Amino acid sequence: MSLVNGYTSTTTSSSSSSSSSQSSAKGKESVVMNGSVTNGATIQTEKSIEEMKGQFRNMRLERRSSSSVGHEKCPFHFDLELDHKPPTREDMIPNLAASYRSLLKDLGEDPEREGLLKTPERAAKAMLYFTKGYDQTIEDVMNGAIFDEDHDDLVIVKDIEMFSVCEHHLVPFWGKVSVGYLPNKKVVGLSKVARIVEIFSRRLQVQERLTKQIALALVEAIQPTGVGVVVEGTHMCMVMRGVQKVSSKTTTSTMLGVFRDDPKTREEFLTLVK
Repeated sequence: MSLVNGYTSTTTSSSSSSSSSQSSAKGKESVVMNGSVTNGATIQTEKSIEEMKGQFRNMRLERRSSSSVGHEKCPFHFDLELDHKPPTREDMIPNLAASYRSLLKDLGEDPEREGLLKTPERAAKAMLYFTKGYDQTIEDVMNGAIFDEDHDDLVIVKDIEMFSVCEHHLVPFWGKVSVGYLPNKKVVGLSKVARIVEIFSRRLQVQERLTKQIALALVEAIQPTGVGVVVEGTHMCMVMRGVQKVSSKTTTSTMLGVFRDDPKTREEFLTLVK
């Protein structure tokens, strides 16, 4: 299933002396961009913008939502717009704490001993904080901070700190995100770019999907002529378990619109975010 109208690449590198392996994967997905490239700029039509927005909406609809059979009373969903509000953070603590208490017992620990007495509740509150992005929408964080501006040069917000939780092992991964876009008569408040990163990183994630979601959310918000996102992360599932490569880092990128179609624009962006 194609979720991105553009170019996505993933590379993982390690500087560990015990391993010299490097891997990279690149994928090209279908591009439906009407327009022509002239002097390094893409003349984007309204139709192509709507197509990118349509893909963004389809990505949300194909995930479970409040309109899906059997999910009418789900506490939250993975889609970006909630049709019903989840329970409050406080309402979820008792059930989560009970689950952590059961986990401690299954590990052979005594949840009643002094050091673990309040651990289930603390762990429940921590997990709710790590996943608070489920309660937020793009509309909430934008809060009207989208402005009409006759500016069509590159805008970049780089080295945005990111913390997330790997959905495969429930251990952290963290790193930095750089986001660039070419405005189409609209700009967004710079802090809102960082807030978009926060929404999607504060969920159970994989880095590849996180990169795509950030790019597509910016398309939905301001319909730019192009978007580029680069994420560099360190994953504890590779550091403290498995291959245990402490110095390894994973880099993912998503390019949409003119960033995909025009090599000069893409090169300028990638040079500036280094």
